Amino acid sequence: MKRLVLIFLGFLFVMGHGAAAWAASPKAAALRQANGLTAFTPPESFLAGNFVADEMNPAFIFGTVKAFAASLKCPTTWLVEEGEKNRPAGKSSPDKPAEYTVYLEEDCPDKVVYYVFIDQSGLTPQQWIEWREKFHKSKTEPQYGSTKSKLDQACTDGCGVGAELRFIQKDGELMAKSPEEVVRVDLKFAPIYDLNRRQKISK
Repeated sequence: MKRLVLIFLGFLFVMGHGAAAWAASPKAAALRQANGLTAFTPPESFLAGNFVADEMNPAFIFGTVKAFAASLKCPTTWLVEEGEKNRPAGKSSPDKPAEYTVYLEEDCPDKVVYYVFIDQSGLTPQQWIEWREKFHKSKTEPQYGSTKSKLDQACTDGCGVGAELRFIQKDGELMAKSPEEVVRVDLKFAPIYDLNRRQKISK
């Protein structure tokens, strides 16, 4: 009987903690409304995939998206723009990537942070590289040639990428620091692959 009581109390604790995580603070609720965002469950392919945190010249690959979300200290909620909530699921291609923006909200007592990801998990790692090349080569082709080579090697080494952490907002304002610096230095979320050295990073 005592064991049953302990199990029941544990269940109540878990349920209570979950309910608290779902209740957005007034500031978080206001930011959601101002940006037209709503709660969303991202596909597992996105959550289980690796990501980069620099749009043009990433130095590291981080992984996984869900591990990063779990590493944050405050309650988190995935958000998406209202118009994207019921987007049809479908296969991507390099010509028409199923790309959309996903917001990871971290609701802290003194701030609300948005980690803004671009989800391209519908693409294979190689397709992701090909799409990225098409998008960026008109901007800085010489620079991106080196980046593509590094991403190609990472893909070969089993560290393909399906998402970008494009930028970070704090209380609605864009942070000046690069997302890569924030993730690696400030949040101390260790990368899994060094693109400049072209090798996996030992844990």
